[in-house]
Formats: sequence, structure tokens, C-alpha cells
Amino acid sequence: MAEDRRLRSVVALAQAMAAAHTPRESWRAAALGACVALDGTFAALSVWERERGRLKVLVNAGQRAEGEEEFPESETYPVNRFPEITEFLHEQWAGGGEPDAWVETADGPATEGHGYCHQRVAALRRRRRGCCVVAPIVLHGRAWGELYVARPLDAPVFDREDADFATVLASVVAAGIAQTERLEEVRRLAFTDPLTGLANRRAVDTRLDEALESHRRDGSVVSLVVCDLNGLKQVNDTLGHAVGDRLLERFGSVLSRCGAMLPGALAARLGGDEFCLVTAGPSADEVVKAAEELCVRAAELELGAGVACGVASTGDPIGQVRSGRRLFRLADAAQYRAKAARSPRPVVAGRDGVVMRLADSPPRSPRERRRFRDARPEEDAEAREPWSEP
Repeated sequence: MAEDRRLRSVVALAQAMAAAHTPRESWRAAALGACVALDGTFAALSVWERERGRLKVLVNAGQRAEGEEEFPESETYPVNRFPEITEFLHEQWAGGGEPDAWVETADGPATEGHGYCHQRVAALRRRRRGCCVVAPIVLHGRAWGELYVARPLDAPVFDREDADFATVLASVVAAGIAQTERLEEVRRLAFTDPLTGLANRRAVDTRLDEALESHRRDGSVVSLVVCDLNGLKQVNDTLGHAVGDRLLERFGSVLSRCGAMLPGALAARLGGDEFCLVTAGPSADEVVKAAEELCVRAAELELGAGVACGVASTGDPIGQVRSGRRLFRLADAAQYRAKAARSPRPVVAGRDGVVMRLADSPPRSPRERRRFRDARPEEDAEAREPWSEP
């Protein structure tokens, strides 16, 4: 019966991790699944950050003690306080052994031959837990981190069979983490511009849909900044595409920096020389201020000729915005208006009397679009076509 129960718990753990859609969901499923499988009341999953020499707690699941957060941002421990992950495990592997789990109690180590206990023993006592089992997680042949499961003071102490089973669970967790990492890499490639490392158009459309749903629900402000990097063609024609790519990368960094002024902003490259920022929450004035900073910094770049920048925000009088496409049309029109006027500052839909008319004018021809791009500010704005619907 016990063997059947453990087999079912292994299957349940694997299924829960496979069903996770995000790394956090995967970590939580791993910790909770191991906690249930080992009859524990608390479990944690930690990763070894080699470059920083520390164990970082990813998730605390089950009955958390005071001060323990489910997904802590800053719960880390220097590896030298838990040297088993670098010393004990290495010695085991070097000798041809397996990365076996071990047990510790509030009174000291329960696993023979294991001498690293003082930090964990102190933690057990401080959090009023009676014992824990610690299982190394090995990924791609290297120590990735550890799985930790604890029981309360009045519960039976983990035995050798429990430790062996924890080792099995850790291997299942490792397989689940590997799958999550592969899926995250696929998602990253699908939503990332390969040259600049910024988000791509697909990511922008997804974020805009989510932001506008929140806008319809609670009225939160959604803003879009669309930028056209001036002078890229000339750089490509005179200095080569490799230099042009460096200009794109450099401007991408500037965009990311200015986007950081707005909490939760998404910085993206739409394609070619077109970039954008998507925000949900910050006011229209805050977004315009960040766009002004972007224009200033873009003008200071060694290459190129600055940026033409348009802003559209539901925080300005632009009418009802039912879709991301409408917000794009408004921001695009503002950007073309900035291009035609050779404006060193962003043009803002709802604050410039021409932009709304331009956004609502149907496109007539590519030639007219070029005329709009090259027109002088004093020319008839109504004769200039500003946008191509995305």
C-alpha cells in the first residue's frame, strides 16, 4: 500500500509540474507535491546562484512560519553556511555516488556521515519544526539547487526510506524544471526581438490586449509610445548594416532605460527602425515625460538623427479606445506628425489638434504616405496620410 501511495504521489507531482504555465507555478507545484508525498507540513525549493555564491529561495509552500513569504524576493543564504551543496555533493559525485538526500533534526543530524547541520538545526528550532529532509536537485549533470521538506516538532522524524524517496522526488522535480526551462526559452524566442533583446510585436499585442482589458474593467490608464529612429538608412548606406545594427541596439538600450521610468512598461522593437513603449497604470503626463527624456537621449546618440516620437494615452481626450489597433493608429499618427514637423519632442494625440484627424483619415496611397513623412509643417495636414494599420 505504501509503495502504491508513493508511486501515485510521484505521478501527481510530475503531472502538476507539467501542467504549470510559468516558472512560479512549476516551483510551487514541485514544493507542494513533495510536501504531500513526504507527509510534511512545509517545503521549499531553492536554486544555487553560482555567480553570487548563494542559495536563493524560490518558493515556500505549506505551513509557513512568521516572516516566510510564498515567493520571497530576497530570501538568500551564503553557500558557505550550507557547504554541503558545494563540498558534500561534490565528494559524493567524485566518488561515483549519487546525490542522496539526508535528514536533520532539531537535535542534530539524523543521517550518518553528514556533518553540516548547525545552520539547519538552528533554523528548525527557530521555526519550531522537528526535522527536515534535504534533497539535492541535479540538472544537466550539475547541482542546480535543493528540495527541502520539514515536519513539525510532534511528528515522526524522517527515516532512511524517506530520504531515499526524497532523492527520487528531487529527480522528478529536476525533470519538471528542465521542461519548464525549455518552454520558457521557446516563449522567450517567440516574444523577443533577436537583435535588441527587447520585446517584439507579438509581445506588444499581447500586453496591449491585457492592458485594455484592465482599462475596460477599472479605468486604468493605458499608453502607447511609438518611435521611428531617424537616419538609420543613411547609416546603413554609408557605414554598413553592422554599424546600423549597433545603432538599433544602442537605441534599444536607451528605450529600455527610459521605459524604466514607468513601472511595468514594456519596451519593444516593432521591426526595422520602429520601436514602442506600452504602459498600464502610469498617468499620461508621466508617459509624456518619459517620452521627452527618450527624445533627448536619442538626439545625443553618436549615430543617427534622433527619433520621431508619438504618444497616445487613454488618459488624454482621445475618445473611446476599444482595441490595441485604435491606440496604435493614434500613436502612429502622432509619430508621423512628429516626423513631418521634425519635432525634437514627442507629439501627443489629444494634445495636438491635427493628430485625431490624421488618425481617422483613410489611407490613399504609399506615395501620399511618403509625402506626409517628407512634408514641411506648414503644408496642409489634411493632405498627409499618417498611418498604416498594424
